[in-house]
Amino acid sequence: MNQDIALQVNNLRVSYMTGNREVKAVDDVSFSLYAGERLGIVGESGSGKTTLALALMRLHKPPAYIMGGEAILNGRDLLALEREEMRQTRWSKLSLIPQGSMNSLNPVVKIKHQMADAIEAHESGWTRSQIGKRIGELLGRVGLPESVAEMYPHELSGGMKQRVCIALAIILEPSVIIADEPTSALDVVVQRVVMQTLNDVQEELNAAMIIIGHDMGLMAQSADRLAVMYAGKMVEVSPIKSFFHDPQHPYSKLLISSLPSPEEKRDLAGIPGSQPSLLELPSGCAFHPRCPIAIEQCQQAIPPLRHIRSDRRVACDLVEDQAS
Repeated sequence: MNQDIALQVNNLRVSYMTGNREVKAVDDVSFSLYAGERLGIVGESGSGKTTLALALMRLHKPPAYIMGGEAILNGRDLLALEREEMRQTRWSKLSLIPQGSMNSLNPVVKIKHQMADAIEAHESGWTRSQIGKRIGELLGRVGLPESVAEMYPHELSGGMKQRVCIALAIILEPSVIIADEPTSALDVVVQRVVMQTLNDVQEELNAAMIIIGHDMGLMAQSADRLAVMYAGKMVEVSPIKSFFHDPQHPYSKLLISSLPSPEEKRDLAGIPGSQPSLLELPSGCAFHPRCPIAIEQCQQAIPPLRHIRSDRRVACDLVEDQAS
């Protein structure tokens, strides 16, 4: 994997304001995304995954506010760009495949016009013939016939709509792609086709990619590294093989123990309790009320996300440092 950093996120904080109360949906999150890498981000619903993605794209609307931090892409802080600069950056440098393809495609506009709009918003001087040729090439790249360009979203299957969203995301060949639950609501066969399409185009572009989701099996097959979020914070970042063979954070261990294994027969263990409300987080480590190894110290201080090895970070004071 290329060790050049494509995107560097430092101390990102995003809050939702409810009356005079602040809900910290993304709380002091930092990570590096390397060129050509696939970084998976997992966590329960409400852990902050989609809020993180929308913050990087600068697509939040009140009552959500970016409260601090930076996101460095090509030497520029995305969070500090003027509105027009950020508009030009979207799709050309950084693109998003949103949750729910049907909700992101205009149901009354043909696919070709939606793709043409994206091109015309960023490129001037293209002829209709050039745009049409580019649309045909993009549809072919994601495994769709050119005839799809003349169709409306409702005429496409779920997998076809998702591949149209992938084509839209790569229309200007960005260096970073964010895929927010790209296979949600699809059956397992179509999921595989969509993920293979996404992986293929990412490799062709040599783009870095963030894959957000719940499906640990999908992450095991697609991601190079995995980041686990809990209650707005990252609690573990690890190479994918190390994570599945030797998870370190207690929450990560419980996630793994809840998964069926083709290699051994064992009882599946659920995670007791539920993720706390962001309005009423417990003191200290947010996971301590559900943690099977929590001690009194866990209730007193929020553990930092620290290196326990050169390639692994864990936010738990009970995890010892390891030799690299």
